[in-house]
Amino acid sequence: MSSSMQKIPLAGSERSLLSGSSLIGSPEPNEQIEVTVLVRRMSSQEITDRVEQNSRQFPSNRRHLTREEFSSKYGCSTEDLAKIEAFAHKHNLKVVKKNALHCTVVLSGTVDSFCKAFDIKLALYRHPEGTYRGRTGPVHIPPELSQIVQGVFGLDNRPQTRPHFRRLKEKESKKSSSHVSYEPNELATLYDFPRGLDGSGQSVAIIELGGGYSTADLQAYFEKLGIGMPKVLAVSVDNARNNPTGSPDGPDGEVMLDIEVAGSVAPRANIIVYFAPNTDIGFLDAINTAIHDTANKPSVISISWGSDESSWTTQAQNAFNQVFQNASALGITVCAAAGDNGSSDGVSDGHAHVDFPASSPYVLGCGGTRLNSSHGKIVNEVVWNDLPFGGATGGGISDVFDPPVWQSGANVPPSSNPGGHKGRGVPDVAGDADPITGYDVLVDGKNSVIGGTSAVAPLYAGLVAIINQGLGHQVGYLNPLLYTKVPSSIFTDIIDGNNGSYKAGKGWDACTGLGRIDGTKLFNALKAN
Repeated sequence: MSSSMQKIPLAGSERSLLSGSSLIGSPEPNEQIEVTVLVRRMSSQEITDRVEQNSRQFPSNRRHLTREEFSSKYGCSTEDLAKIEAFAHKHNLKVVKKNALHCTVVLSGTVDSFCKAFDIKLALYRHPEGTYRGRTGPVHIPPELSQIVQGVFGLDNRPQTRPHFRRLKEKESKKSSSHVSYEPNELATLYDFPRGLDGSGQSVAIIELGGGYSTADLQAYFEKLGIGMPKVLAVSVDNARNNPTGSPDGPDGEVMLDIEVAGSVAPRANIIVYFAPNTDIGFLDAINTAIHDTANKPSVISISWGSDESSWTTQAQNAFNQVFQNASALGITVCAAAGDNGSSDGVSDGHAHVDFPASSPYVLGCGGTRLNSSHGKIVNEVVWNDLPFGGATGGGISDVFDPPVWQSGANVPPSSNPGGHKGRGVPDVAGDADPITGYDVLVDGKNSVIGGTSAVAPLYAGLVAIINQGLGHQVGYLNPLLYTKVPSSIFTDIIDGNNGSYKAGKGWDACTGLGRIDGTKLFNALKAN
């Protein structure tokens, strides 16, 4: 009997090749690689129940788990870990690391051993973004592990995401008569973020999957703004490090934008930057590291990397969604950019797509606008759309996640795709993202103007940090509050523009969500309750 008959496909593990990939050969059979096995979590239903119960409460009445409580009760069982270890030994694989809190087992071995262990074939492919080791079809596991193993990551090491920022080119600024740029703290004033709060006592986690920052640049930037530089700490995940490339157009532009925006809004907060490889497991490990960081204890996470839902495996989306739910149980707010390629999210199949992780119901999806102001007052704000030559805010209807209960009253329309699927609507909120009205930042020694929904996620992460400071406790899972608990007057509805397949209009729309938040009104609404 062949090994493929003895094993069964792991649900949700199916992979397709990246579009534009070409086969260039096979990896060396004796090449050593590492693979992560995700194991089921104990009492996961209790986590779901707690988050649902908290979602019906204002923050002051929520009972968030402490990191210590979570660690003691909601890891994975030693019996499950032992079964994975036995499987590894049977297939000449070594257990490098076991993490009961993250529910992961890291295995090492040869390419040949892993191919035999999981009944797969690995090959090398060339792609416009570089070469990668890939596979097609599902991973196979023994039937007795089918309820234990939730995912197998690292066999395929393709780049999983892209940063959602857009640097304004000089020729673009000259062509646009409406070009204006803002310092992030200037935007915080225009958006009426609470005054007298600076993020003291809070930590903002920023997830980065490439690039790095220069301390000298940060010092110069915040000195120019006339505000104190926040404490910035780099945390290495899976051997990735703060590693500036020297180009503002590369991932450094993302890293510096995120730090400078969040740090301008909450200059007394600690900014913790988690650097990880740009793979699905690197990304997942970074988020897990942030939410379970007992030393830095971030209360809000900003994510400006993502990709269309169709480019993810189901096992990865399920794993991320579980981790975001865990963050909600811990009282950690997660903000994510909704994408910069309009309603297609950069996919050329003629259909609408939304960006993940912004489409997770446990994440605050952040869309983009174009903001015009005069003499410290907002003149108008419309949907960001510079297509076909530039970018546009992402947004639409999820193909993966069902409509959340808290979004049931928002009149989310069906998908524009054939069949009119009903799903989670993206984004939830919006803010300035058009490079034409972008953010003044300093990257690799160069003054730049950068936009993209990448800027909106750290902007709102900074707002959450100062609100947490003002309330004296963590807001946590923000989405149910915005849709069902706070008055609609905290939002400025964005009713003009489109992102391709979807038009803005009164109420929630798939371009800017509920609209732009008035920070002080949100703070006062939460404080009153």
